[in-house]
Amino acid sequence: MKITKILYTIAFLAATMLGASSVSYAEAIINGAGASFPAPLYTKWTYEYHKSTGKKINYQSIGSGGGIRAIKGKTVDFGASDAPLKADDLEKSGLIQFPMAIGGVVPVVNIKSIKPGELKLTPDVLSDIFLGTITRWDDKRIKKINKGLKLPSDKITVVRRSDGSGTTWIFTNYLAKVSKEWKEKVGFGKAVSWPTGVGGKGNEGVASYVKRLNNSIGYVEYAYALQNKLSNARLKNKDGKFASPSIKSFMAAAAGADWKNTPGYSVVLTDQPGKKAWPIAGATFILVHKEADNCTTASGVLEFFDWAYKNGAKMATSLDYVPIPKDVYSMMESTWAEEINCNGSPVWSK
Repeated sequence: MKITKILYTIAFLAATMLGASSVSYAEAIINGAGASFPAPLYTKWTYEYHKSTGKKINYQSIGSGGGIRAIKGKTVDFGASDAPLKADDLEKSGLIQFPMAIGGVVPVVNIKSIKPGELKLTPDVLSDIFLGTITRWDDKRIKKINKGLKLPSDKITVVRRSDGSGTTWIFTNYLAKVSKEWKEKVGFGKAVSWPTGVGGKGNEGVASYVKRLNNSIGYVEYAYALQNKLSNARLKNKDGKFASPSIKSFMAAAAGADWKNTPGYSVVLTDQPGKKAWPIAGATFILVHKEADNCTTASGVLEFFDWAYKNGAKMATSLDYVPIPKDVYSMMESTWAEEINCNGSPVWSK
């Protein structure tokens, strides 16, 4: 889906808010906010859901950190995060989380004459670029793994997120797994103390900066790389193979995910084994309160995500996300029935 289409959709959803006073209570807008990682997919889903049902969902792409704060503060009806909350945090906050899709975070570059997939990077080289240790594109370590590729001697401009972000959580979680120096000096989280680089807000902001700045490198969710026609790098995975980002490589990374036995369903998919596995994959999650204040709204939230599970798979793959398998979302919906209540009664029935 093109950026213009996304902007049109967002404009359409915003316009529906202006007319909210003229619709019945049952059709009141449901509000969600959070991760920009799945924003293209959620925008598509909300648009098609409105066309199909007449019901309105408003989703704001404000970053995972903002989404977590918003749902904890009860200023939205659901939050979205790519950084899964731990079971004790969920319990303390009275929340449950469930996955909605799986995607990939990709390094993107703007180097003259370099086409998508031409540049190869190893885990140590990628981490050292973002540490600021490797500063020029013709560094001998980059040239060694890219024999025959014409690399400029120009300085590398690192672009990273300026806001709290699940995309950053996934990316830095990967770097902390593959680089001891990164783990010790920077660590991982939704926001970190970056050693170098310029900051962009949201996946949109990072993509925009990389597109404008020559000799830059950043990291974005794969859909943003495609929409902005950015050149993605290939990465050496845990099995020693140079993988390319794609539906198949994201699925390969998720193949061994154990949702059933992971507390809070907080599965992490970075640096997974598999010859075809993309090493920086991750699930994106929805957060809702276990004890709902408004029964109608709580039911409406779950109705939308039930619709997305059952009707949104093709839309997900068309935007290069991996849909959640039926056996997994059936398990999620059983959790809804068991754990989400309003006025002492279950909000969802199996």
